[in-house]
Amino acid sequence: MLKPERFNRLLLFFIAVCGVAADQATKYSVFSWLSSEPQNRYVLFRTTPKDDLELHGFALAVQFERSDDAERSPLTYGDGSPIPHVNHGALFGFLRDHKTAANMLFAAISCGAIVFVLWWSSQLANVRDRWFCIALGFILAGTVGNLYDRLVFNGVRDFLHWDYLYDWPVFNVADCCLVTGACMLLLQVFATPAKKPSAESSPVQAERAPAASQPVLATANAVRN
Repeated sequence: MLKPERFNRLLLFFIAVCGVAADQATKYSVFSWLSSEPQNRYVLFRTTPKDDLELHGFALAVQFERSDDAERSPLTYGDGSPIPHVNHGALFGFLRDHKTAANMLFAAISCGAIVFVLWWSSQLANVRDRWFCIALGFILAGTVGNLYDRLVFNGVRDFLHWDYLYDWPVFNVADCCLVTGACMLLLQVFATPAKKPSAESSPVQAERAPAASQPVLATANAVRN
């Protein structure tokens, strides 16, 4: 039978692998599918009439790079597949106008986050907190998923458009993983009562788990698309 620490570490990486697989599978499949759909989108539900161009609901929506001439024809790779339009910045399009420079900055931040998670998971004493391991698994999944896009496409592919009650910036599965992990860490920080120090543990050790969540939360916020 696996020790709890080993099980938690395996659980962390299992969630990360599944999250990356889901993120990349949905990105490739949705962009390929919607490249031939009208307006490059598929509406899942809406609160406006069908012929209304203004969408209020939830849709899968993609964009592709287009030429600067009057025809605005899609740009393609050598094999004829359209080049996806990507977000070079971070959450809410932060620094998106700087394109390559912004993309490389957030790619570097993502690499730092991955190194931190790998280091943290290598410490036996750290992986005793299963909740924290699950949260880090989601954060690692989202970070690696978007980092792949930044390295391959020089930006992140987004396709989930929520515009019901609030028009949310277009996002992807990796972003969902990052938000899930960050929310779990917030719950741990604010909902878990601090342990009182005992004879066997010092006050520093008693506060260790909640405090460890804080730098991870800051990193997750930085790498979200």
